[in-house]
Amino acid sequence: MKLRVLGCSGGIGGNFRTTSLLLDHDVLIDAGTGLGDLSLAEMSVIDHVFVTHSHLDHIACLPLLVDSVGFMRDRPIVIHATAETLEILQRNVFNWEIWPDFAEIPNLAQPIMRYEEIRLGQTVDIGGRKITPLPVNHVVPAVGFWIDSGKASLAFSGDTTTCDALWEAVNRIPNLRYLIVETAFCDAERELAVLSKHLCPSMLAEELKKLKLAPEIYITHLKPGEVELTMREISERVQLQKPKILQNGQMFEF
Repeated sequence: MKLRVLGCSGGIGGNFRTTSLLLDHDVLIDAGTGLGDLSLAEMSVIDHVFVTHSHLDHIACLPLLVDSVGFMRDRPIVIHATAETLEILQRNVFNWEIWPDFAEIPNLAQPIMRYEEIRLGQTVDIGGRKITPLPVNHVVPAVGFWIDSGKASLAFSGDTTTCDALWEAVNRIPNLRYLIVETAFCDAERELAVLSKHLCPSMLAEELKKLKLAPEIYITHLKPGEVELTMREISERVQLQKPKILQNGQMFEF
């Protein structure tokens, strides 16, 4: 199993792309602006999109993906998300005002896009690739994901602030090799991190004390303009696990 980082920034500008991860060639985790760097041919074979939550930086390219390749395909693109997130997407995005509801196009019997509800702790098996939603704590309904190849696993926090339930779930992953965790703000913006339910370096340091395993740790969702500062603060506050910065184009094999 291969996971390719298409985007991992907390914003845009220059080479910064927002969150999107491509699992092998056909499964997408979030659909931020990084998705737009794929070729049309690459986009056309994406069968499944797993959405952590409804914020724009994680779904910005989802409507455009469906519109761009839907008529090139002979089966619907399946959007996997919690019931709450699906309801938000239907009400606020695929509502015929912001964007057409491709779950009804060309007709209800043979739509271009299909919604599939996921639940915490319930695994979706796609050709032996097991994807399980993880509990997180954000300002809108949200999940992280545990991705298991059978040989090894990767855990992705999505957007979260402090969350004991997340670490309890992560600590139960027997073959965890990689952990991707957000740190959206520098410590000077700790109050904003708390208010918006994200992490800053000092909060991350406290959260990682709850981790009982020893995966490689990668930091995502850094704000453009604060990347060096935030990573410097992380290196000062988290010395045992030595987290690294997640990079666009990075590939994980597990």
